[in-house]
Amino acid sequence: MTRGFFAFMPKSGDPNFSAFTRRGLTLSSAGGILVCLLGINYTNLTPNSAKAGPSPIIQLAQTEDRLRARPKSATRRRFVSLRSDEVNVRVGPGVRYPIKWKFRQKLIPVEVVQEYDTWRKIRDWEGAEGWVHRAMLSNRRSIIVTGRTVTIRRRSSDEAPAVARLGRGMVAELGKCTPAWCRVEVDGYEGWIRREGFWGLRKTETRP
Repeated sequence: MTRGFFAFMPKSGDPNFSAFTRRGLTLSSAGGILVCLLGINYTNLTPNSAKAGPSPIIQLAQTEDRLRARPKSATRRRFVSLRSDEVNVRVGPGVRYPIKWKFRQKLIPVEVVQEYDTWRKIRDWEGAEGWVHRAMLSNRRSIIVTGRTVTIRRRSSDEAPAVARLGRGMVAELGKCTPAWCRVEVDGYEGWIRREGFWGLRKTETRP
């Protein structure tokens, strides 16, 4: 299934898909310089046999983990980013759990929604959830473009010259944020974008 210019992840259990790839959109800047940005590549590793449900051993382990995991209400929900170019997202908080999918690009923003020992349950920009080890997460902040395009400008003004345009699915490192604008950097291009059309920042959050 495709939306716009790149493929989206099949839903868990879809018998028609076992692997997929996301690729970004190449756009030109206002000055005619070609801006080539890496897309997001990752693989869905959930087998079709998952429809039958987990084994009794996995069910027991999941029950134990639910009892020991820190409740969502006690977790400091926050945005972080992926530290590595390859990150395994698992069904549960431990290496004994199957891999649900793999991210294949660093700096993708995710939200921590629950904690268990050294494991973090994360949610991505589409609402998909899974568990990763905390060593795979970084406090570096980033955003992912969810709108059709986002324009990077030299200053925090709609009248400022455009530096580049980012297509849907592009990832950029996040800097200072005011109530109306955020500073971003991607592949050597720096500037300001409006606080709209991207995911990875709370609505009322500002950054010095």
